[in-house]
Amino acid sequence: MTLLVPFDGSVLAAAALVRATEFGRVFDQNVLAVSVIPDRNAEYARERGWIETDEPFDRETVVSKLHEQVTECCPSSDFRHEVVDRYATPGTIANCLRKTAEREQASMVFIGSENAGHIVTTITSVGSKVAADEAYDVVIVRHRSPSEISTLSDANDHRTRKSDFHFPE
Repeated sequence: MTLLVPFDGSVLAAAALVRATEFGRVFDQNVLAVSVIPDRNAEYARERGWIETDEPFDRETVVSKLHEQVTECCPSSDFRHEVVDRYATPGTIANCLRKTAEREQASMVFIGSENAGHIVTTITSVGSKVAADEAYDVVIVRHRSPSEISTLSDANDHRTRKSDFHFPE
């Protein structure tokens, strides 16, 4: 099984990658960061900071930059990129991520998004479309600074502690 992180280089995607890596250590699962790149779409690449304002689109440059960001953030995670049509819609990008999650048998997908999972979502939200798939659990990371995550076995004392819940008499 794999923990999958859609990665576009944003601060929230990096936070999701860090959280996935921590979960991966606890559950002994591989972490895979996946970037979906609309081919030859310089405007899309510039909006995400993949290339400079005056720089022409070069797929190798974009892939290298994203791979470097993933490695810098979490050296133990794997990286893969997928290429879609130049004018791919958010739905196409989301479907690509969902297919990758299925192919990799992802047990969890970590999405860095300020609005994924809200009841009201925008039409352009890739995160909400990926989060809608029932084939895997979804963790939505909305905060830029990930909290410290201790191993679940240390943090969870469910074997010795009783629930505080009780029925009224």
